[in-house]
Amino acid sequence: MTAPTAAPPVPTAGVGYRQLWAADPGAWRTCGAAWRGAVDLVRRRADELATDAAALRRGWIGPASGAADTRLTGVRRELAMVVPALVEIDQVLDGFATRLGAAKARLAAAVTLADRNGVLVDRHGRASADPARPATERAGPAVAGVGAAVRAALDLATAADREATGRLAGLAAAARSTWVSPPPAGRPGPGAGPALVRAWWAGLTPAQRRWLVAYEPEVVGGLDGVPVAARDQANRLLLATHREDLLGERARLGRRIPPGPVELAGLRRVDRSLAGLDALAERLAMPGGPRAYLLGLGTGGEGRAVVALGDPDRSDRVLTYVPGMTAGLDDVPGELDRAGRVLARCGALAPGEESAAVLWLDYDAPDFLHEAAGSRQATDAGPALHRFQEGLRATHDGPPARQTVLGHSYGSLVVGATARDHGLAADALVFVGSPGVGVGHAAELGVPPGQVWASTAPDDVIRLVRSPDDLLRHPLLATSPLGVAVSLVGGARDELWFGRDPAEPGFGGRTFASGRHGHTGYWEADNPALDGMARVVLGR
Repeated sequence: MTAPTAAPPVPTAGVGYRQLWAADPGAWRTCGAAWRGAVDLVRRRADELATDAAALRRGWIGPASGAADTRLTGVRRELAMVVPALVEIDQVLDGFATRLGAAKARLAAAVTLADRNGVLVDRHGRASADPARPATERAGPAVAGVGAAVRAALDLATAADREATGRLAGLAAAARSTWVSPPPAGRPGPGAGPALVRAWWAGLTPAQRRWLVAYEPEVVGGLDGVPVAARDQANRLLLATHREDLLGERARLGRRIPPGPVELAGLRRVDRSLAGLDALAERLAMPGGPRAYLLGLGTGGEGRAVVALGDPDRSDRVLTYVPGMTAGLDDVPGELDRAGRVLARCGALAPGEESAAVLWLDYDAPDFLHEAAGSRQATDAGPALHRFQEGLRATHDGPPARQTVLGHSYGSLVVGATARDHGLAADALVFVGSPGVGVGHAAELGVPPGQVWASTAPDDVIRLVRSPDDLLRHPLLATSPLGVAVSLVGGARDELWFGRDPAEPGFGGRTFASGRHGHTGYWEADNPALDGMARVVLGR
């Protein structure tokens, strides 16, 4: 049998070869951001209506005044209903841009494969052997492989195009008919299992879901098991409320003149949280990718936030990053940047795959050394982290994603204690700069064998820590976030604060290298640890 010298023709239906080659994912992402940018305009118009209505009420009384006030209130409500739709359009277009980018990366890889194997690809995407090569080098398998790779890229782009078109058409049709309708009575409680929440949400009509996002955003935004897109819409609606809460707290603290030590400490905390919230809002409005999804936000205490870069519900690889000591709302931009660096490295190593990274700061991280010396805050965080990971499993579209949970410093104890006490929906666990994870062996963490990873920099201060009691007795000032560097004598080399060192051979996990970047430098561009984290996320 003679080997084929040309691949089967590329289907003409859907996105074509030249179309995909010329497509600009960034332009679609910018278009989505423009729709989202209209949110501020709509809100300003709604505020103006409220101001005008108040002025009208002061100078106009009677039945006509009441009717006008009712109508103005209705218009304001209708304007408010537009906001989630604008966010959803942005989500759809950004998701389309992401998948289009993945398709283009696969197409580029197919062309590179063709060049390497002497295969020609014409302007229609058809692959054939190069007639200039000797017959013995015109390998049929290479031609078939290039043709299959081109078709796979075009199929991905076509599926993305059809999905985005259908979702936008559905939004347009809903706007012309039943946009919102109240759902049945009854809501899942805050501690409800994600599978139950997912089933409840799936049983609602699109109009009922839009009603809940608009009128009960505090319910939708905080429920694990509600899809990422809806949570993002709901939490963005609450941003202004969160800022008002902080400003109100600041006003209360500032009533005492002169303010005492407690009030001064509170004012500093609120100011830091306000700065962090404003920086987060700026990142949420950023037009460039990867798009940020706001999955949770709280302003109590030091503040909490759950933010995804990329859509976890659509990605093949999902990283959840748990930061450590002192993390609060003001640290969110920096911590989110760390998650983004791992995500960027994943994109560089696997350009044709979709990945997402989540910053999970939904626990009360220790602020002081005496708090970090205990495990209470880590164990308290367990139920919430367990539910969140279960929620990612419940809401994911298509085949299950590979889920990786990464803990840094005290955050590694949060991850370990959760896996030990509650179980984690994770395919791999990663610990960097760990003071111990609450177990003596990797097998106690409940993930597949060979999927517990750790790294500790040679100059990480955490290597010198042997026990909380000794740490409290021998603190020395340093520049790490732990606030101390400890040089102690004695004690087993592989025993840290909270059990065996996960980066030591006796723990039973696997390790990857880190350069000399101290306790906080695992995400530096020239640190091999960054590649190590990304490869675990990708399953490589």
